[in-house]
Amino acid sequence: MKLARACKTELAPDEKQLSLLSQHSGVARFAYNWGLNWVLNVMECNRLPHDRMKLPTAVDLHRELNLLKKTRFQWMYKSSKCAPQEALRDLEAAFRNFFERRAGFPRFKSKKHGAGSFTLTGAIKVRPSEIRLPRLGWVRLKERGYIPSRMHINSATVSERAGRWFVSVNLVEEISERPPRSGGSVVGVDRGIDRLLVVSDGTTQRTPGR
Repeated sequence: MKLARACKTELAPDEKQLSLLSQHSGVARFAYNWGLNWVLNVMECNRLPHDRMKLPTAVDLHRELNLLKKTRFQWMYKSSKCAPQEALRDLEAAFRNFFERRAGFPRFKSKKHGAGSFTLTGAIKVRPSEIRLPRLGWVRLKERGYIPSRMHINSATVSERAGRWFVSVNLVEEISERPPRSGGSVVGVDRGIDRLLVVSDGTTQRTPGR
């Protein structure tokens, strides 16, 4: 059985890493807005009600974006490929929530409310005082030992709030479903009249007052 949990703590990046964090957030925001604009164009061309449409998936959008990266968006190669890929998956989830009436229609993301966030997958590792993120290297953590280092990390989402950067990791731990074995022998207990307990191994305990 797998046990999933999440941990969030603040990062303490150096100047170079701060620049990379902002860069990755910008790439993720650009990919999300680019994908949203693409989907809106598909809606306009089809001129069908939203709930009757087959919209492009995150995989479809990522394939198109990769083609454009080679000619128009080469600056995106400076960041991890996970940032735009996961942003498009978030966009797909946003439209799914809209169609299932769990959320409003997806909106374009703006830098006015901060740098935003991005998600990374792959070779993510943790030490007591730092975390290793793809394309960013080892980044110091402000709280030592908060993130368990022995659990597998599926993904890490980095976000900015009021100039401070945070990382939230999704952890998975394998747990055995076998019940613990008893170290001793099994005995039976019988409740008697003149004795409070009679155990199958011969031990007895008298009722108080008898």
